[in-house]
Amino acid sequence: MPNPYFQFKQFVVFHDKCAMKVGTDGVLAGAWAQVDGARRVLDVGTGSGLIALMLAQRNPDAFVTAVDIDGAAVEQARENVNRTPWAGRMEVFRLDIREAPEDWHGRFDAIVSNPPYFVESVKCPHVQRNTARHTDELDFDALLSAVSVLLAEKGCFSVILPSAASADFVALAAGKGLHLLRRTWVHPRQELAAKRVLMAFVKYSCPQTETTHLSIEVERHVYTPEFEELARDFYLAL
Repeated sequence: MPNPYFQFKQFVVFHDKCAMKVGTDGVLAGAWAQVDGARRVLDVGTGSGLIALMLAQRNPDAFVTAVDIDGAAVEQARENVNRTPWAGRMEVFRLDIREAPEDWHGRFDAIVSNPPYFVESVKCPHVQRNTARHTDELDFDALLSAVSVLLAEKGCFSVILPSAASADFVALAAGKGLHLLRRTWVHPRQELAAKRVLMAFVKYSCPQTETTHLSIEVERHVYTPEFEELARDFYLAL
């Protein structure tokens, strides 16, 4: 039976009620996202609350709002938040981000998401897992439309996606007035093609995009120094 929780250095994430379990994508997004100096932070599609908790740990001055459309995930995220010392500056809502209240407009200095991304892939029979993995409930255009409204003028939106979705997402973002500030291609190992991409977008014009590469493993279960540096504050083994 799979372990119902994942132990990090400063918090525990139970994920037995969530369709999407704790994984490397969430850890990458939570560790890489640009949140320095942010006072209001939003995690879209929070699931178990992993990214929101990482952001709260990284920025002790931020108030973190986490939203998800799935009721079971929201319940679990609230339970995970309430076990931490940061519960007083965190909130979790069951909410379709397309229906965010008007007083959220322009409110967030940082928005982070590990969104659904299997746009046309074959679906599994588990409805909750499909909602978490596929874009039927929140497609890229809808996500970017919401971000463009909710992000503060000098704010930053960070996201992790499959590398193959990068070009389309960047083009859609540009159409919403969101410009690519930096991008990190994520390789399973150095000799393998990038499977994921981390991207940060802003509302102001960027003369050029900072592009870097990150390899996760040297070999199976042996992390690269670069990944260890990124995840050091979270993984117990590092």
